[in-house]
Amino acid sequence: MDLKKFITTVPDWPKPGIQFKDITTLMDNGEAYKYATDQIVLYAREKQIDLVVGPEARGFIIGCPVAYSLGVGFAPVRKEGKLPRETVKAEYGLEYGKDVLTIHKDAIKPGQRVLITDDLLATGGTIDATIRLVEQLGGKVAGIAFLIELSYLEGRSKLRDYDLLTLMQF
Repeated sequence: MDLKKFITTVPDWPKPGIQFKDITTLMDNGEAYKYATDQIVLYAREKQIDLVVGPEARGFIIGCPVAYSLGVGFAPVRKEGKLPRETVKAEYGLEYGKDVLTIHKDAIKPGQRVLITDDLLATGGTIDATIRLVEQLGGKVAGIAFLIELSYLEGRSKLRDYDLLTLMQF
């Protein structure tokens, strides 16, 4: 299935010059959303995943149905102050400053094989921070799956030590 047909490009959003890739037009088509989810599930089965991890919020949209299909758990990665129990954190760079991602300290057991999911690979900063959280807790990143890769932003180069699946490249 050509999933690119289900992605809407929104020019100049959220600011001039950005060509935003809107996944909601894929998600509102049941056949396309199921197909995309199934492709990630097939990839994850090959990796013998124990747990799926995804950063907020679109990592949840991708990761939760994958975890459900695999019959494994899902651990959310959230911005600082959003998780109610003890967390570990990782800083990452933004265009103008830094941000912090967190995960519950008991979300991952040492040695668990983890699949990280998100909608889009751009510069790789968010996923790099997510990887650091998983590894800090003793998890093994067995794979990383995205719907979309913006290859011109070269985020893949930050993740070269990891196995990646991207369903579409722009």
